[in-house]
Amino acid sequence: MHILKQLVAFRPSKLDWVFAIKTYIAAMLALFISFQLDLLNPIWSIGTVMIIANPYAGMLSSKALYRVAGTAIGAVVAVALMPHLINTPWLFASVISGWVGFCLYISLLDRTPRSYMLMLSGYTVAMIVFNAINTIDAHSIFDIALARFLEIGIAVICSAVVSAVILPAHIGPIIQQRVESNLTSLDELFKKILLTPHLKAPDYSQDVAVITRDMSELHSMAVHLWFENSDLKGMTKPVQEMLHQCAMAVTNLVAMSERLKQLQPEQGGALSQTLAQLSDDVLHFLHQNKTLKETELDALSDHFSDIFTQLKQQVDVEHLTVVSSFQMDLRHYIYNVHIVRFIWQGIQQGRKDFPENIVPLTTNYPSLHRDHGVAVRGGIAAVCSTFFAIAVWVLSGWKAGFMMAQMAAVCSCILTAIDNPIPALKIFFWGSISAFGIVFIYVFAIFPSISQFWQLALVLAPAVITFTLLIARPNLMALGLVLGVVSVMSMNLQNRYAIDAVSFFDADFAMILGVLCALVSLYFIRAMSPEETATRILQRHYRAMRKMVHTSYGVGFRVRLRGMIDRIGVLNSKLVQSKELKQAMHHALVETSATVDLSRIHELASSQLISPVLQQSLFELQTCCVSLFKELEKKGHVQTATHEALIRILKNAYVALKSEENSNIKQRTYMSLNNIQHSIFKQVGITHAHVEPSA
Repeated sequence: MHILKQLVAFRPSKLDWVFAIKTYIAAMLALFISFQLDLLNPIWSIGTVMIIANPYAGMLSSKALYRVAGTAIGAVVAVALMPHLINTPWLFASVISGWVGFCLYISLLDRTPRSYMLMLSGYTVAMIVFNAINTIDAHSIFDIALARFLEIGIAVICSAVVSAVILPAHIGPIIQQRVESNLTSLDELFKKILLTPHLKAPDYSQDVAVITRDMSELHSMAVHLWFENSDLKGMTKPVQEMLHQCAMAVTNLVAMSERLKQLQPEQGGALSQTLAQLSDDVLHFLHQNKTLKETELDALSDHFSDIFTQLKQQVDVEHLTVVSSFQMDLRHYIYNVHIVRFIWQGIQQGRKDFPENIVPLTTNYPSLHRDHGVAVRGGIAAVCSTFFAIAVWVLSGWKAGFMMAQMAAVCSCILTAIDNPIPALKIFFWGSISAFGIVFIYVFAIFPSISQFWQLALVLAPAVITFTLLIARPNLMALGLVLGVVSVMSMNLQNRYAIDAVSFFDADFAMILGVLCALVSLYFIRAMSPEETATRILQRHYRAMRKMVHTSYGVGFRVRLRGMIDRIGVLNSKLVQSKELKQAMHHALVETSATVDLSRIHELASSQLISPVLQQSLFELQTCCVSLFKELEKKGHVQTATHEALIRILKNAYVALKSEENSNIKQRTYMSLNNIQHSIFKQVGITHAHVEPSA
């Protein structure tokens, strides 16, 4: 019913029509060439055009390239495996289903467009060998593998050429617009934090969630810049590096908001005015130069020191540490924003290099969030679905059983990345049934009258263009893709076309059963609610926090922190309903902002300049923090013994600090303990009242 409402409300734009007509031209061109070359299954050419259809040239080209690569890998593996397995059906079923599951597992760990190649190499093997067995008397496995590669290659070339030549649309301007919007959001959030700290318990979690979620999406979108001719062509790594550095600024913002929350009891007219002045001055300082120079990255205005002198005069002694910590966070924020803007400035100027004083965080395989548990479950679901379909095919001797096995392998792969793929599979199921109705009309009422290719192209135009119009809209893309791909594939277009009603209904029924196999397998093995997925990500968060306890500040620390911010971006994309989980998701971001203080404590504990008593207290604090995060990871709550131990250790640390002679170390330790206590321990019920640091 929801889909029907969206269809009724659907009004295609001019860009949607351009995209649909371009896709139709590419589809007909690919089909015509396949007919001329007399390939075995020309339907794969037009089907591939529908599968890789995308309004943006770069995204289409990248998907096309990875599809060719995945098909090539699958074809080679199919040719290598099948001759040795054809006479051992159960070993055949085990190996093929195992290959599909293994490739899917690897693809789910790679959160880039490259994952499409890995997934495709899995089910391509299944499709080639199943077709080879079905036509074993007419064609060899090599002929089928070669034909499939050629059919895919023709479709890819036609799609890429048409997309690049006819009114090309690029992803570069979209990325540029979203990056600018992200930078503006940083400024707005900074201003909001400084201008509204007097509000009771101000909540900026939604604003930060939007920024972190956008950063995760932009990281994947940037990969497509390699494959287009926009102004940002080839800027994938610089854009991703800018996003890594932007993650540092986000943690600074969260840390500043937490410090200002601590100053709430101190809020008054004078303090609010000082913060408002600070906000205006910082934003003016950040934007005063249209062009940043490398020597200006770590520059600060002397005026900021005067403002903080005023702030310290407006708070009591107990909050001087908080103001000093806020000052340090602001300094880091200005520095990180300067780096982000400097890199973005270089990107727009066509520069791919970085200054020596900017340490790149980008690695060959970035430390972003990956869930091995989900990947394993997805792989197992694909194995079970494919194996069961093959088993039914083998035991029944059903000629159309190969179609059921194909659909089981394909469907269990293409929808596994979704947390709960069942709703999408239902759309696939009902969309497939609707597509068969459309195909029935074409096959038995229209195609018998077709004798020329131009006639075929003409009668296919309404269906192909309509389905592509749906693909152009995110909320209708799944339905459009199902209708388009299933329709053109079920038409089974050949140079020597023959109508066989029995085979038609047999194949359609087999395809429906294949979808059902995938649906059942995914439902019992892979499907997760958003709450369950969020809980798993939170467990990974606390595991990362545990590692941060003994991590020194440096490139390694910043790379790990980038991974944690990315994980929070993924976490914020989950539509959870539980208030407790929503609160835990917000706490995860606040806790992440305090990891730099965990790093400082680690460095101080290893220093020979502090007293043995303080050093021992910091060692005990680290050990207790590890226990804290381990309990939050495993049980979701903190045991009473750990809670009491934290309070005792904090009291001992503050007592040891009183007699610390080195004033610099004393101040740094006070700030880090304050930040950890307020940003991490407060979430488990430990407040300043428990330890009374000023006593």
